[in-house]
Amino acid sequence: MKIGVLTDNFHCPLKEALGKASKLGFSGVQIYATQGEFEPSLLKNKPALDAYLRLFKDLGLVVSALCGDMGGHGFEIRKDNEERIVKTRAIIDLAAACGTGVVTTHIGVIPEDENSGQFKVMLEALDTLGLYGKKQGVTLAIETGPEKPEILEKFISQTHGGVGVNLDPANFVMVTGVDPARAVDILGRYIVHTHVKDGIMKQQTDPARVYGIFADGGIEDFRMGDYFIETPVGEGAVNFDSYLKALKKSGYDGFFTIEREAGKEREKDIAQAASFIRKKLAECGY
Repeated sequence: MKIGVLTDNFHCPLKEALGKASKLGFSGVQIYATQGEFEPSLLKNKPALDAYLRLFKDLGLVVSALCGDMGGHGFEIRKDNEERIVKTRAIIDLAAACGTGVVTTHIGVIPEDENSGQFKVMLEALDTLGLYGKKQGVTLAIETGPEKPEILEKFISQTHGGVGVNLDPANFVMVTGVDPARAVDILGRYIVHTHVKDGIMKQQTDPARVYGIFADGGIEDFRMGDYFIETPVGEGAVNFDSYLKALKKSGYDGFFTIEREAGKEREKDIAQAASFIRKKLAECGY
């Protein structure tokens, strides 16, 4: 079983988080590389990166993925994309140096109309980055979120390689109301990384509105609890039995990386999520 954890969710310095991940029996870690201790500019010095690579080995960990999410509106705005592409390329380079083949990111809201200007701007940026990553054996994995799986599949199918999916089942359940198992049926061939997360939708709203508020930094004015709640894994609306069976049927053999962004006892929730997902994966034959 390839079970990992997002190190930022421990809310402590990276080296301490790596130690916690190892003690909890994880085999992989997903690390934010857009800021903080693992930002590419801080690791240009080979000895600095080598020290981390030795630490990963000593702790029995591999990097399941780097997170290249820069926030804001992703790759929706052409004038912002030149700088974002440069930064993402640096993260792809770092991923290759760490031996991981995945960089995850939110890219913004993909319009349903593929003839819209925004669709074309986003496609151009992702196609450029996908081809860059492909040369290094790295896939830029779009995290599921604001769009339905059919739209995301249509978007990725128009790229020329190196673009895939980081499937977060809770984002579908909480925001779009899509059954994660159905999403796997549609996106299966593109899935290269997954999050283990759970949640509940309380009230249907426009997914683009939700992600637009996140992007504009107005989250304090948006009462998320009125619309959706992230729950401990196993306590929300994600049907992990059908979801994991769909992944198994699709041939997915990558990491199941626990993400816990909410809650007051995150370390406890992460440990419980690890026990839950190990049991479920065993039942599915992983």
